[in-house]
Amino acid sequence: MSAPSFRPRFGPGDAVTVSARFPTGRRHLRTPFYIRGKTGAVERVCGAYRNPEELAFGTYDGARLPLYRVRFDQAHVWDDYAGNPADTIDIEIYETWLEPAGGPAHGGDDSDAA
Repeated sequence: MSAPSFRPRFGPGDAVTVSARFPTGRRHLRTPFYIRGKTGAVERVCGAYRNPEELAFGTYDGARLPLYRVRFDQAHVWDDYAGNPADTIDIEIYETWLEPAGGPAHGGDDSDAA
């Protein structure tokens, strides 16, 4: 088995935060609005793929981006979540939307409390 031709910035178990940016103009965004600014843990590196945010408008430059499956605690995603505290949601997110997290991915407090 050969090594992948891309170098992912993150690996399984890494704590990451989804960028909270809201690009303007003509966009085809693949990252759900509700997950922006939230912290989770990389569950796996799915591979490297063409950027659908560029492909949608015919501006693809040939680069492939790492795609990750990121796991989030439901209680940290939804205000007033009343389900099982162990419930999670997995979302596939491209590397351009992820930043290293400043704290723990699970069990941490990512609220805006001062």
